[in-house]
Amino acid sequence: MFIDHIRIFAKAGDGGDGHVSFRREKFVPRGGPDGGDGGNGGHVILKVDSSTDHLRQYHFDPKLIAPNGNPGGKHKKTGKSGKTIIGKVPPGTVVYRSNASSMQEAVELERSEEGIDLEPVIDLTEEGQEFRICEGGIGGKGNVHFKTATHQTPTECTPGTDGEVGVYYLELRRIADAGLVGFPNAGKSTLIGKLSEAKPKVANYPFTTLQPVVGVVEFPGYRRCTLADIPGLIEGAHENRGLGHEFLRHITRCRMLLFVVDIAGSEGRDPISDLQVLRKEIKEYDEELANFPWMVIANKMDVEGAEENLKMFEQRFPKIKVIPVSAEGGEGMDDLRNFLDNEIGYRG
Repeated sequence: MFIDHIRIFAKAGDGGDGHVSFRREKFVPRGGPDGGDGGNGGHVILKVDSSTDHLRQYHFDPKLIAPNGNPGGKHKKTGKSGKTIIGKVPPGTVVYRSNASSMQEAVELERSEEGIDLEPVIDLTEEGQEFRICEGGIGGKGNVHFKTATHQTPTECTPGTDGEVGVYYLELRRIADAGLVGFPNAGKSTLIGKLSEAKPKVANYPFTTLQPVVGVVEFPGYRRCTLADIPGLIEGAHENRGLGHEFLRHITRCRMLLFVVDIAGSEGRDPISDLQVLRKEIKEYDEELANFPWMVIANKMDVEGAEENLKMFEQRFPKIKVIPVSAEGGEGMDDLRNFLDNEIGYRG
């Protein structure tokens, strides 16, 4: 199960209460106040860990709750502070804070006409990066702090403060050097399987790929790049049709977009129209994304009619870089590898 967006509930620990007590020993029957302070509540922290590439762990347990601080004790002993809870997230996780204070309220707001408000908080991208989403409460003061020259036996103390609480939305935006963009059955999964060690599911029906697959492409000289095979796009995806936003969020982190076109039109579509629709969907979703560097991979060159279609395609788009390939048969794959190495390859 691949989970790339999830709602979680987070609560930091409350601070422990201050303590009221007086020193009472064998030879000190009327000692002064010695009530200790309460411990601080534990914090809740999100930390980037590249060893995980999904948010599945929060699907089964969508909460992060830190323990409370212990109350203070006699002999001026400070209560034990609550342990900080760390939730691991993959690189590329965007954190949003909602206007709900509980999971039940969040669900009710989502179902209501009012809707739920989400405020972007932070974009977690770097390995080891941490962000405190809930601050632990502060421990209360014991009565030892309230002694004065005229107030020798204070019975005052302060309670610990409450830890912060909130509902957050985590959205994973996968990071890859290049994203394969295309209609269902354009051959993206076959292509990434040939270029890398990734093993996406391949079959002749729409939406075989239901979740992003990232493959590492190795080049000579210990160079490499990462490619993201992302669920197939359809017309109207910017309005969340088909897999819609489930697809589009994952290409916002790519350095380059690789538009994979069925140049043979084996699905009964026109390759020229396909590219125009794909470019339109990208632009409608995000104007900035439409300005990313991009090129076209003309796939299925081994299918009848591909050569003629390629000529018309190149005439229609003379300034666009087009690399004809057959992902199934391996034709043109060396040219594609060389292009990727020159454009986005790096020493890994």
